[in-house]
Amino acid sequence: MPKVRTLKSQKPPEGWESIEETLEELNQKMREVERDPHEGKRRCEALWPILRIHHQKSRYIYEQYYKKKEISKELFDWCCREGYADQNLISKWKKSGFERLCCLRCVQSSGTNFGTACICRVPRKDLEDGKSVECVNCGCRGCASTD
Repeated sequence: MPKVRTLKSQKPPEGWESIEETLEELNQKMREVERDPHEGKRRCEALWPILRIHHQKSRYIYEQYYKKKEISKELFDWCCREGYADQNLISKWKKSGFERLCCLRCVQSSGTNFGTACICRVPRKDLEDGKSVECVNCGCRGCASTD
């Protein structure tokens, strides 16, 4: 019977030591959030802290590779392949207008009533009376690039 390849089975590339501590802290936060009780919250509200930590991990790796250039391409690819970062979200951040995108669900028009983007993608200046709006998908209060 062939061996089943599992995640985190390969040896990490050079430079892993420089980002390992931060990623382990974020993984620890993720475990704590997953264990938190969610009684009294809506179903979507229970997922918001998980999505925020997922965003933090992906953003950290994105900044280490694209902005600060402190990790190698090999390490960046390995982190994406092993599930430390979301490659699809990072590819959106590289496009103009999506630099501050919070999650991929906010740009999918299939999940909305009128086939448009999420309310958090609307610039604050275009909202009525500058009122605060919270995204139903991830709890974001605005991720438009013009804010």
